Amino acid sequence: MVSLPPLTGVRVLELAGLAPGPFAGLLLADYGATVLRVDRATPTPGPLATRDLLSRRKSSIAVDFRSASGLALIKALIPHVDVLIDPFRPGVLEKVGLCPVTVLKPLNPRLIVARMTGFRRDGKYSRMAGHDINYIAVSGVLSMFGRAHEKPYAPGNVVGDFAGGGAVCFLGILLALIERQRSGRGQIVEANMVDGSAYLATMPRLSTKTLTWCGERGTNVLDGGCPYYDTYETKDGKFMAVGALEPQFFTAFLKGLGLTKDDLPGPREDPSTWPDLRRLFTSLFKTKARDEWERIFDGTDACCTPVLTQQELEDDGFDQRPIVTLRDSPGLAIAKGAGAESNVEVRAAKGQGSGVEGSGWSEEGLTPGAGGEAILEQWVGWKSGKQFDVENGGLVLKPNPKL
Repeated sequence: MVSLPPLTGVRVLELAGLAPGPFAGLLLADYGATVLRVDRATPTPGPLATRDLLSRRKSSIAVDFRSASGLALIKALIPHVDVLIDPFRPGVLEKVGLCPVTVLKPLNPRLIVARMTGFRRDGKYSRMAGHDINYIAVSGVLSMFGRAHEKPYAPGNVVGDFAGGGAVCFLGILLALIERQRSGRGQIVEANMVDGSAYLATMPRLSTKTLTWCGERGTNVLDGGCPYYDTYETKDGKFMAVGALEPQFFTAFLKGLGLTKDDLPGPREDPSTWPDLRRLFTSLFKTKARDEWERIFDGTDACCTPVLTQQELEDDGFDQRPIVTLRDSPGLAIAKGAGAESNVEVRAAKGQGSGVEGSGWSEEGLTPGAGGEAILEQWVGWKSGKQFDVENGGLVLKPNPKL
């Protein structure tokens, strides 16, 4: 017997936004929720200037929030939705007439409104624009990335947008769904990337009070200061990663390098030996290509592995799997075209250009309006020309429709 994904039957209305909100929606969709994205209506059809690639298994409707009849359509949908993802800055939903407290909650007391912001909703940054680098900067996390005596470096937009943002928002939605089972009521989930990324840095922050992370950036054990927790260039210009912290792992690492403790400049625990130790490791790693080092260290406990690029993983057929495995109610497979059939509502949208089929390595994006009308018919029985029409590229609620 094949079990359905755990979020099968959960209906999500995702207001189109940048990375964190769509990532939360993608996680929900990967575990069986039906996600209907609300894109901004464009009067003149054509290719989008930007395309959201986090659209796996989603469908779309296009709506003009400035239109009273477009806004009426959203309000008419709210009683039939479990989760609304709000990716906007504070006050935007209220400004367009969708205040969660005064408008949405009366329409659907069971609704969960997930509000994703960059900065906290209070404090001096609350009304400011920003990006991942700004959020992790004021959270204290950015100050931890970089070499000693050099400026902090931005680690892509993984820490703020995705880990501290979208994934944390996803967690908040799950918690609210659990609470709703007990109380029967929805609630507002407020996630922000400052608190999310700061929370992820709990261990480093607490370790600043101990000997583990008390030094300047880039001089500590886990931030690049330690030579046996670092990366090294190989003869062919690629890299190996070393994490030989424990004594037994370090012994295995030395064996792979062809060294003994007598070859070292001093006790490895003494930071004064680290510069010489790093020079030694640097010169040794450059004597062999990466695949040679792989053959030496594979199957050992030396904690020494290749630094693989995304292109290498794709070329080797590395399978992108759901973020966590549930043995009895698994998430949907991420391989192209696989797994979606187990979700009844997603299956209804398949073949409608809905973004149902995705891939761990490529995504065609989701065209505004693709597959959304099929979802509306599935959810509430609405059909074009009866309950709604299309005006200026967006869906609008017909006057006095039979809902």
